[in-house]
Amino acid sequence: MSLKEQITNDMKAAMRAKEAGKLNTIRLLLAEIKRKEVDEQIEVNDQQTVAIVEKMIKQRKDSITQFEAGNRQDLADIEKAELEVLVAYMPAGLSDDEIAAEVAAAVAASGAAGPQDMGKVMAIVKPKLAGRADMTVVSTLVKKALTGA
Repeated sequence: MSLKEQITNDMKAAMRAKEAGKLNTIRLLLAEIKRKEVDEQIEVNDQQTVAIVEKMIKQRKDSITQFEAGNRQDLADIEKAELEVLVAYMPAGLSDDEIAAEVAAAVAASGAAGPQDMGKVMAIVKPKLAGRADMTVVSTLVKKALTGA
């Protein structure tokens, strides 16, 4: 079963269970998937679906930060609930050790010598870790590896 089919089935289950918050979040996700399919005239695969979910998670995290800074805990709580629903569709994350090993392998494979080669390393690491690791953490680890810190 594809991730898109799983999301659709979860939407049906949320309708039956009358879980309004979860249902609204899943509908937003399916609308975003449909928008991408219509705009690009494609059928999204699991990798593209994960990228959409990842983008929506990032949006929710940014919103939570902004709402909490603006002293709007009620809105932040709504975003947190949506975030929980979206995170369930992400593949299992990698441990810090596994991420560090991938970064070290990418540094070795690219022959990177310093911070100026960060783009080369990220180009190797990003496709392997997309959706399975927070890319800001990966970026920080690459910087450390290249600067020797």
